[in-house]
Amino acid sequence: MLSLSETIQPEDNSYRPPHIKYQTPEGFDLMDIMAFAEHGQPYEYFHTLRAQAPVAWWQPPSDIDVAGFWSLSRYEDVKKCDLDAKTFSSGKGGILMGYSARQQGPKRLSGAALNSMINLDQPFHIPLRMAHRPFFTPDYIAHLQTRVEDEVDRLLDNMEAIAKKNDGKVDMVTNFSEWLPMYTLCEMLGIDEKDRHKIVRWMHYLENAQYIIGNPDAKVSPWFIMKFLWNIRQMFNYGQKVLQDRRKNPRDDLLTVIATTEVDGEPMDQSYLDGSWLLIIFAGNDTTRNSLSGTMRLLTQFKDQKQMLLDDPNLVPAMVPEALRLVSPVMYMRRTALAEAEFSGQQIMPGEKVVMYYGAANRDPEVFQNPDQMDMHRNNVQDHLAFGTGPHVCLGQRIANMQLETAYKRILDRFPNIEWTGKQRHAPNNFVNAISHLEVDLGIQ
Repeated sequence: MLSLSETIQPEDNSYRPPHIKYQTPEGFDLMDIMAFAEHGQPYEYFHTLRAQAPVAWWQPPSDIDVAGFWSLSRYEDVKKCDLDAKTFSSGKGGILMGYSARQQGPKRLSGAALNSMINLDQPFHIPLRMAHRPFFTPDYIAHLQTRVEDEVDRLLDNMEAIAKKNDGKVDMVTNFSEWLPMYTLCEMLGIDEKDRHKIVRWMHYLENAQYIIGNPDAKVSPWFIMKFLWNIRQMFNYGQKVLQDRRKNPRDDLLTVIATTEVDGEPMDQSYLDGSWLLIIFAGNDTTRNSLSGTMRLLTQFKDQKQMLLDDPNLVPAMVPEALRLVSPVMYMRRTALAEAEFSGQQIMPGEKVVMYYGAANRDPEVFQNPDQMDMHRNNVQDHLAFGTGPHVCLGQRIANMQLETAYKRILDRFPNIEWTGKQRHAPNNFVNAISHLEVDLGIQ
């Protein structure tokens, strides 16, 4: 299997599509990561896009080496693209915008960002997914849930202790949301307990990688750059060490599966081991973390929904998909057209990039009535695209749902008066809905 990082073609910044049906409206720049840090997901602008330019062309500035792309904001267009993996490739250009710009960063990080299952097309993608499946079955998740419940209780004990010293207030992200998915992931991977705190630290640096690498004019201190590079190096060195150990000393864990999976009868080389390691610790951790925090924000904004849960905790499983629809923790995925196609009357030519905005699709009024309102009783609550759909649908969605259900049953039982105080921060990232700080008041005396 050829390394994608060695075969991917440079992105053509100068390309202009021959056919543009819609004029891209002003109001927000989807390529400006600092705009996301300031506002989070631009839901109002997504409404404008769906109405005026459902397939809008984005041309990058001439001084950055990033390809232009079509943005899809309507539900049916996003779903159609995600389902059609034969026409829209993940591997041709990768699932993130701006891979050429990422080549300016640490070589091992930019290579790992490409060389992983999420970027592969057939015939390689499905066999790798199948190798991971034993750790995502209902039986395995039920076995894992007991340990997750104990960890939730431990984290809530810690939150309460901190809040009692701070007038009932505590940062939910740094004291709960970032730790629960880390614990769950480490249990699945088989990470030794003494090493688990490192995962959270590396996550902070990964979330800021886009800002540091893709913005040469970013105001970042040399000291932070040094720490960033050192932590990225430590992350990959650790992953390489434990994966090599699993090949020699296999265990009943997900790291062993990653280390021993073969492609075309050969073990995966180090570039794909790096990619698998990066994908697992980022995708498995960050999205659930932001869903946990984003759900608390929603339950404060929509008090009627929270009261329903307090009155009947058995409604929590119905609340979770509605919260995921509104939070949409993964903001987009990119594809490259292999053949001519069409969305909402806009012609797409071979080689052009297409970006699917899940947050926009999940608030499409043509599919979800009153889309900006939280309504766990809506009749199509399960139709959200927060996990994607088609061949690349999120493998860990059952794990994420289990953690959210477990967490909110216990949070609301223990702290029924918990509320978001209105204080929050987003990391500079336009790929994931990166909530880096969310203050809550536990409502305790």
